[in-house]
Amino acid sequence: MKDDPDPKGPKADAGTEPPPLTLEEERRAASGKLPGNRYVRIVRPAAREFRRSRGHYVATERSLMPENPFGRRYQQIRRFLLGKRLGMEEEAEQRVSKLTGLAVLAPSNVSSSAYATEEMLRVVALAGVGALTLAVPLALAVIAVLAVIVVSEIRVIHLYPGGGGSYIVARDNIGIVPGLVAAAALLVDYVLTVAVSTAAGVIAISSVVPELGDGRVGLGIAMIGLLVLGHLRGIREAGAMFAIPTYAYIGAVGSLIAYGVYRIATGDVPVPVLPRDELETTGVTAVTALLLVRAFSAGAVAITGTEAVANVVPGFKAPEKRNATLTLLLMAGILGILFVGLTFLATRIGIIPDAGEIESVNSMIARSVFGDGTVPYYAVQLTTALFLLVAANTGFSGFPRLAAVLANDRFMPRQFAYQGDRLSNSFGIVALAIVAGLILAMFGGSVSALVPLYTIAVFLSFFLSQAGLLRRWLRLREARWWLWAAVNTIGAGIMAGLVLTISITRFLDGAWLVLFLLPVIVLTLYAINRHYLAVHDALTLTDFDRPLPEPSPPAVIVPVARLDRSALQAIAFARSISPHVRAVHVATTPASAEEFKKRWARWAGRVPLDIIESPYRSLVEPLLRYIDRVNERDPRPLTIVLAEFVPRHWWEFVLHSQTAFRLKANLLFRPDTIVINVPYHFRDTGDVAGETGTSTARSEEQG
Repeated sequence: MKDDPDPKGPKADAGTEPPPLTLEEERRAASGKLPGNRYVRIVRPAAREFRRSRGHYVATERSLMPENPFGRRYQQIRRFLLGKRLGMEEEAEQRVSKLTGLAVLAPSNVSSSAYATEEMLRVVALAGVGALTLAVPLALAVIAVLAVIVVSEIRVIHLYPGGGGSYIVARDNIGIVPGLVAAAALLVDYVLTVAVSTAAGVIAISSVVPELGDGRVGLGIAMIGLLVLGHLRGIREAGAMFAIPTYAYIGAVGSLIAYGVYRIATGDVPVPVLPRDELETTGVTAVTALLLVRAFSAGAVAITGTEAVANVVPGFKAPEKRNATLTLLLMAGILGILFVGLTFLATRIGIIPDAGEIESVNSMIARSVFGDGTVPYYAVQLTTALFLLVAANTGFSGFPRLAAVLANDRFMPRQFAYQGDRLSNSFGIVALAIVAGLILAMFGGSVSALVPLYTIAVFLSFFLSQAGLLRRWLRLREARWWLWAAVNTIGAGIMAGLVLTISITRFLDGAWLVLFLLPVIVLTLYAINRHYLAVHDALTLTDFDRPLPEPSPPAVIVPVARLDRSALQAIAFARSISPHVRAVHVATTPASAEEFKKRWARWAGRVPLDIIESPYRSLVEPLLRYIDRVNERDPRPLTIVLAEFVPRHWWEFVLHSQTAFRLKANLLFRPDTIVINVPYHFRDTGDVAGETGTSTARSEEQG
């Protein structure tokens, strides 16, 4: 007895039944070389491509490898760029630890320390240099709000460990529409996380090389491209790749703050450097409550990114909730130290923001503390630029996961739930990169122009999350519900005030765009869900005892361009499925119509033929009209069988007119029409006329 993994075995004799359509193991008796010598060959078709497991087939990586040289070369390049394919059983290995999770998720929150102080100073400076001292109390107020948000997000992590964050909280406690509003706000948040962080990273570079300021958009888009490549390789490798810039930034800025505070404490207060394009600080604007609220809302951009951890809890290693909570606490603690420390240095030294956004406030602090052109200054700027690039990474972690959750809930196209070769949601990653690049280009890479859009979306999602948790405590009244209800009431009130303040004060500066897009996104998500529900209701099978329908033989039309081998193969296949077959030919001149009629009469196929003369030389449109008129007289579903010649090489396709392809595209959405493509390959040279039972044609049905 021999075991043969190769499906090629002794060929069946002519006239015998074809082998069954299965990959099951088959035993074949065969004669040996000596008289009377018999053996049984065990054939396992496609044993290398498919393996049996628990009663079904499992496709191996070999089944994904193309057979042509061009496809193999493409796969080699893809493997080099993205790495080897990962199976679903390796998903647990792609989860992140606390340290890697901090590197992946903290940048979206901690990175705001690179521009939150600057945005707050831009507003405070309108009241004059003396008003800069108000920045530190405002920064402490922002940190107090951050503490409230962190406490609430910890509850979200433990109550909703499946991910989804504000969307899940609002949907489960307030309703579908508020949940969709939160989801829309989070989607916008992630897009703007990428755009803002990238723009800030470019400013960190132009602070050292001002000549690059004019090309900030192109440089930012190039950075986004690098992030796409990193995340298509998978979240674990992205975390490992981004860990060094994250911890280097924390160390560099932490050293800057420590040395700056030391110089101030010892009486050696650094001399402030002047911005390249100084803001107007004439003091004509009075310090009013509205100004303070505007400054607070501008500095509150430091809170953004806090929700990232709660959205991706399933991405952590076990115990997921504990690791996610510790990562959130570390992230918030680092942000608080850096934000307050940089604000203190900026106000104590007397730094004024650069109106042209060529040099950042952090760069001017570093120049003042370390000195212009020193190694520590360059170290701070380099780590800041790399870290802000990494900060956009959180958008690439959160957006695809949230989009996958929405896709599984049928609110986004199903493609967003697809996991690529590296277990990453590749469709969401690419879509995010495209939209973020467009937003970055639309606003010219300006952080100040992008921040109002960013903060509205973030604070709105926070408000809905806080309101959802408040509704939960009031409804379930679990242990210590009154304490959590008080925390969420404070959080919801502050977030609502921030949303209203930014919407009113920055409406004409770009906030109108988010206020316009949010309802559009919500309506789109709702419409997608309605479509999926309608399709589900139309296709779901509830009666499993219903027998298969027994349709009558269809009416078949075979368009024929030439009477050749491919046409005969298509006609042979058509006659194998129905006795009601009619061929149709479109001629462009009377002479060609007569010539085709004579050639058809010489053929003994005995299939009815209609010839259409098209004096305007159009082929597809007359065929479509012919099919419409035939269908009016015969209301049965039509089957269109198309003969298509397939060249031996892919580049030879451009040498043929592809009429069959154009006809298929026009018939694709026609109701009650089945389109069958019968390809004729260049190597097929057998005579198929009349051999309806043994035709080797392969068909692709479309309906």
